[in-house]
Amino acid sequence: MKIVLLADNRKNELLVNFCTAYRQILSRHDVFSVTNTAKLISEATDLKVIGVSTDINGSFEQFASRIMFNEIDAVLYLRDPFADEYAAPNLLLKACDTNQIPYATNIASAEIMVLAIDRGDLDWRDLLR
Repeated sequence: MKIVLLADNRKNELLVNFCTAYRQILSRHDVFSVTNTAKLISEATDLKVIGVSTDINGSFEQFASRIMFNEIDAVLYLRDPFADEYAAPNLLLKACDTNQIPYATNIASAEIMVLAIDRGDLDWRDLLR
């Protein structure tokens, strides 16, 4: 599976801790993130994370485009509910909703999703590619 890992600035440490806890599961999949976050995760966990080199808004557009072409299977985006742009429509999440791509926006749903991926609950995504 191709999994995107993102976090708002105040949630980066939580994302790194999540990746540390679920390293074994994530290591069996292709993992993507923005360059800085990819570096943080890789240094802390030794996971191979493919970084997309651009600013955060540009990376959302790149990932949304990949989602539109079914190149991404799941998105874990730990959002900060206290960020100013939290209520604004998000191109990435809209692309997920449009194309039936599962996404998690908090740590509880991220844990459910990664465990579902491990059990094979999302293997139906392979049929779409």
